Amino acid sequence: MNLADIRTDYQRGKLRREDLKPDPFDQFNAWLDDAIKAGVVEPTAMSLGTAGKDGRPLLRTVLLKGLDARGFVFFTNMESRKARQIGENPFVSLLFPWLPLERQVIVTGRADPISTLESLKYFMSRPRESQLAAWASRQSAAISSRKVLEMEWEKIKEKFGAGKVPLPSFWGGYRVKHETVEFWQGGPNRLHDRFEYRRQPDDSWTVERLAP
Repeated sequence: MNLADIRTDYQRGKLRREDLKPDPFDQFNAWLDDAIKAGVVEPTAMSLGTAGKDGRPLLRTVLLKGLDARGFVFFTNMESRKARQIGENPFVSLLFPWLPLERQVIVTGRADPISTLESLKYFMSRPRESQLAAWASRQSAAISSRKVLEMEWEKIKEKFGAGKVPLPSFWGGYRVKHETVEFWQGGPNRLHDRFEYRRQPDDSWTVERLAP
């Protein structure tokens, strides 16, 4: 197979300045709604890029679990590799790859921990199995086998029984305050449409078209 021969000519849509909403929050919500209605698999999945003090970037997929004018919220183990990197360098990037719509959104900004109350509210809304998993997994730590993980899972289930599962002290959320938001729409002949919103000191937004 020659990978160079794999190509798609994007024809699904176009993006023009007059199509854009004044605020990237509203534009993102409109595109997210399109992705949900189109049946995109995991429409809230986003690639999270971080880099610690060594400058080496790392990428993984997390789920968007909160969104308002303040930013994009995700949850994680606060002792994980991503959390350690954010502690060293809070500036991150997010990528929403809505490929069936030939679209992507790229967000850059600063990730800061949200309040314990916000984390608790979301944690209590999770399925019980997900709550237990948060306790059972020392995220990013090396383990000798899957059996170790399964044994810890059983131990946690026995520990909490049928009672409520409390919020772990090592688990919580981050909010990424967006500084730039780029909307990318695939176009024919690789002439894609790209518009970047950039936050100004007074919290207003400027919008520029970027070359593909």
